[in-house]
Amino acid sequence: MRLLVTGAAGFIGSHLAESLVADGHEVVGIDCFTDYYDTSLKEENARGLEVRRIDLAEEDLDFAGFDGVFHLAGQPGVRSFGGVFPVYLRRNVLASQRVFEAAAREGVKVVFASSSSVYGAAERYPTPEDTRPHPLSPYGITKLACEHLADAYRRQFGLDCVVLRYFNAFGPRQRPDMAFTRIALALAEGGRFELFGDGTGGALEASMNEVIALFESVAGARLDIVRHEDPVAGDQRRTRADTTRIRDELGWAPRVSLEDGIRAQWRWSSARVTSA
Repeated sequence: MRLLVTGAAGFIGSHLAESLVADGHEVVGIDCFTDYYDTSLKEENARGLEVRRIDLAEEDLDFAGFDGVFHLAGQPGVRSFGGVFPVYLRRNVLASQRVFEAAAREGVKVVFASSSSVYGAAERYPTPEDTRPHPLSPYGITKLACEHLADAYRRQFGLDCVVLRYFNAFGPRQRPDMAFTRIALALAEGGRFELFGDGTGGALEASMNEVIALFESVAGARLDIVRHEDPVAGDQRRTRADTTRIRDELGWAPRVSLEDGIRAQWRWSSARVTSA
């Protein structure tokens, strides 16, 4: 199949593109290499992939000849209040609307990467997909708006789109502003890690305090923690997916444990520090 991956130079996008190529598909990547974080990291992620520099919110989009689009591009980060909000509108809502428009025009299927941030302080934990969305951050609001846009294009123009609400992906190539990367780099460099809140909240099956303890065990070092009592606006205290349905209906099960994932992230982060 001929597949398009937007955000192909990002953490998840680059892994997805590589996996699709390994499965024998023809893959074209799109990324505008924004300056949200060091673009050299994105260029390193994209090494060996065909990635075109295109701004989805501005340039003409032609999806003719593609069998499907994995739309992962967007402006990340739940700390999205204040003057940065127009950037989230442009890179999430406007860019996605233009992707859906182009895909509907050509009859191309879409997989859209939404976020667990649409749930906010979820009513249920672990959180099943039918939980009522109630985002805490402008970022979460823009991702939910994109979901509504996809549904509108489905109803009005027959867009075939699947929405995935990602929960806390981590591992090699994770963005440098994410907690697991910051913990690993602080341990590798002897720096400090700022922890907001008491550390009892967290993602996956562990609290932040437990994640830190695992990193310390893997690294064989103690983390210098600067603790802040109050959480940052937009942060979710707890987030974990209820995977019962996908296990029952598709037979899915995770292949990497939390500890093994942390070991992989530690190896990648410490290698970056060593080679710098």
